[in-house]
Amino acid sequence: MNSLLSGVNPLDLDLVGLPLLSILYAATGLALLLVLLGPTGVRRAIVTVIGAVVGAAVGWALAWFISNVWDPWGVSLSTGTQLWTAALGASLAVVLLNLRGQVRWRRVVAVCAIGLCLLSAAAGINADVGQFPTLRVALGLASYPPLDEALAAAQAQDAQTRAAHLDSANATGLAAEGTGVVGTVSIPATESGFAARDALVYLPPAAQLPYPPALPVVEMLSGQPGSPSDVFTAGHLASILDTYSRAHSGLAPILVVPDQLGAPGNNPMCVDSALGNSASYLSIDVPAWIKSHLHIAAQPAGWTIAGFSQGGTCSIQLGAAHPQVYSTILDISGELVPSNGSEAHTVQCGFGGSVSRYATAAPTAILAAHEPYAGLGAIFVVGDDDVRFLPGIRAVADATQRAGVDTHLFESPGTAHDWHTVDYAWTTALPIIAARTALLAPAVIAMTR
Repeated sequence: MNSLLSGVNPLDLDLVGLPLLSILYAATGLALLLVLLGPTGVRRAIVTVIGAVVGAAVGWALAWFISNVWDPWGVSLSTGTQLWTAALGASLAVVLLNLRGQVRWRRVVAVCAIGLCLLSAAAGINADVGQFPTLRVALGLASYPPLDEALAAAQAQDAQTRAAHLDSANATGLAAEGTGVVGTVSIPATESGFAARDALVYLPPAAQLPYPPALPVVEMLSGQPGSPSDVFTAGHLASILDTYSRAHSGLAPILVVPDQLGAPGNNPMCVDSALGNSASYLSIDVPAWIKSHLHIAAQPAGWTIAGFSQGGTCSIQLGAAHPQVYSTILDISGELVPSNGSEAHTVQCGFGGSVSRYATAAPTAILAAHEPYAGLGAIFVVGDDDVRFLPGIRAVADATQRAGVDTHLFESPGTAHDWHTVDYAWTTALPIIAARTALLAPAVIAMTR
C-alpha cells in the first residue's frame, strides 16, 4: 500500500484502477471469509445460503426498481451495476445472518465487513460507470485555470519546443510536441441571453505554436446532469486527444466544451424555450466566440458538433438543423427524442404545451425537414449493453442514412450508458473526424499569434 500511495496526492488516487480495487476487494473477501469461519453447522450453513440468495434477489430487485420505476437519471442501469447491487445484497445478508454466536473480535470483523462490502460495491459501480476517476473529482474539487493562464504556463514550461515555427505552406513540417492545455473561458450569450456556466477549451500542441495552423474544431457537450468538466474528468478527452496528437506531429482538433444546461440539474433540451435559449446559444453565440477567439478551419467543413447522452441528442438536433455550421456530427448515446421527464412534462415545460412543436424537435423530424443533405456526416456510438438507448440510436442512424447523410454506427462492446462508451466513441471516431475535417491535410493556413 505504501508503494501505491508514495508520491501521490490522496485526492488524485485512481479510484477505478486495478491496484486500489484489488486491495479493496481482497480485504472485503478476507473479512467475509473470517465471518464465515465462525461457528458452523448444517442449519447455519443452510440459512446462510438461503440468505445469500434472498439478499442477491433483493439487491437485483432494488436495482430493477431504481432503473425502471423510479428512474432518477433517465437511463437504465448496466448489467455490471445490477450485478454489483445483487452482490451487495448477498454479502450483507451473509454478514448479518452470521453475527449471532460470534466472539467479540469476530463481531468487530463483521461490522468492518459491512463497511467493506458497501465500499466495494460503490467502487465497483463507479468503475463500471467511470464517473469519478479520482477522489478529487468525486468531491467536486477538480478545477481548471483560465485558458490564457493555462496556455502561458504551458509555453513557459516548454519554451524551446513552443518556439518552433510552422512553415505556413507545408503542414508536414510541423513538429509540435508535448501535451495540450485545458482552460476555462466565458462565452457570452450575446444573441441568446442563455445563462451558461463557463466553458472549457482544449488546445492541442499545434494550437500553442507562435504560428499555429487553422485547426478543425469540435463543439462537445456533456450529459445531464453534468457540467463541461465531466468531458475531461470522466471522459478523459484531453488524454485521448493528446495520444492522437503525439502520433500526428502535434495535430488534433481544438475542443470547445460549452455549457448547454445552465446548472447541473437543468435540462433545456437544446431548444429555445422558457427553460432558456440553449439552441441559439450553442449554434450562434458559441460559434461566434470560436471564430473570434480561435484560429480554426472554415465552416462548415472543419466543424464538428458532438455530445454524450443529452448532449448527444443536442448534437444530432443542432447538427441536422444547421448543416451550414457543422459538417460532422458525433452522437454518443443520444436520445430518440428530447426528454425532460415524462412526455407530458417535456411537452409542457419545453414546448409550451404544443405537441406539434415537440414533434418537430425530434432528430428524425429535423432530418426529414432538411433532407436531402450534401456533405454532412454523422457518427453514432452506443454501448451494446445500453438497452434503453440502443434502439433509439439505431433508429436515428437509419433516419440520417435515409436523409443522405454519410452515416457510421458503432456499438461499444461490453459498455452501457457510461463514460467507457465515450472513451470508445472518441477513440473510434477521431480518425473519421480527422479525415472529414482535413486535419492532416498537406497544406494549412498559419497565423501570427
